[in-house]
Amino acid sequence: MQLPNSRTEADGSAVVRVLSLNIRSMRDDTAALARVISACAPDLVLLQEAPRLFRWRKKLARLASASDLVILTGGGTAAGPAVLCSLRATVERTEDVLLPLTPGLHRRGFATAVVRFGGARLGVLACHLSLDRNERYAQSGALLDRLAGMGVRHAIVGGDLNEGPEGPAFQRLTGTLQDGWATAPWGGEHTFPARAPQRRIDALLATEGVEILGCGVPRELPGVTEADLRAATDHLPVLAAVRVPADA
Repeated sequence: MQLPNSRTEADGSAVVRVLSLNIRSMRDDTAALARVISACAPDLVLLQEAPRLFRWRKKLARLASASDLVILTGGGTAAGPAVLCSLRATVERTEDVLLPLTPGLHRRGFATAVVRFGGARLGVLACHLSLDRNERYAQSGALLDRLAGMGVRHAIVGGDLNEGPEGPAFQRLTGTLQDGWATAPWGGEHTFPARAPQRRIDALLATEGVEILGCGVPRELPGVTEADLRAATDHLPVLAAVRVPADA
């Protein structure tokens, strides 16, 4: 089954392609990474572990340019999560959110935005939840609170959740949000580790009202090779096509 291409419908709704990927601070093969992103033809790319230290903006800008995208928000200002977008997106606003710091653990944050495609208005949130089980569960609640406060009817979340669908944080999220893979499986399921994937710890989630047309690892997508998937980073990407209704 082919994943639908991006388009705007006559009624103002929009089919949007969204990619989520942990890029390990671009420490691997950045040319392979750009080829994977480009081949997925996304309108939105929700990144985790984007560069956040020395010259991070320049590094992220190079990746965006090589993928025919632009930086929307995030990176160092969100402690790692970032969002790239195509010129198809009309940006309404952006906000980077730093979460409370637990001593001894890595600082986490959310990269968020509200964008429009045709008559469809969409909230976007990129996240990378904690390695610590208790902190991760608290962050899942903070994520739902942030979504509720964005003032949008429809939203999509992409992230490295650091646990599988059986985990309490993952289940807390899917108690409110649609799990893309579980709703409309397409492509591959497991995302980590990239060279021999055994777990699904990366996900795309959506609020009710967003129609998920297909979601999964783009293993057989034209232009995406196994060699590039293994070389780009230590996670596999998750790609989805969703239909977002026009705002009333």
